[in-house]
Amino acid sequence: MNWYIHCIKNYANFSGRARRREYWLFLLFNFIIFLILGFIGEFINEYTETNEGFILVGIYGLFIIIPHLACVVRRLHDINKSGGYWFVRFIPFIGSIWLLILLVENSWDGQNKYGLNPKEPYGKEEIDAIGRE
Repeated sequence: MNWYIHCIKNYANFSGRARRREYWLFLLFNFIIFLILGFIGEFINEYTETNEGFILVGIYGLFIIIPHLACVVRRLHDINKSGGYWFVRFIPFIGSIWLLILLVENSWDGQNKYGLNPKEPYGKEEIDAIGRE
């Protein structure tokens, strides 16, 4: 839940890096929320005999577009790829698979042009220098 809240708070932060755990837990919580809202929407539709219950799903979908895109871009930065690689998903047949492979890759070791490795909050050099001063 903390990763979900972290991504919502950083909804417009397209810089920096996001580790795999941050991205996949954010995606998991979004999936669970969409399921819950879908069930609530279906219940509302049955109770009121209309199709207006799914407005909740649509509103949440609009709310989560920017935080999700920001998280994907930060995840791509973590593997030292530009956020523009998100558009790979629009290549017919192979694009979604290629993007999935990129999103499951391990973090780029050390610092890259997008920042420090989020798995190592302090640089290795700083940690190795402790006690040698």
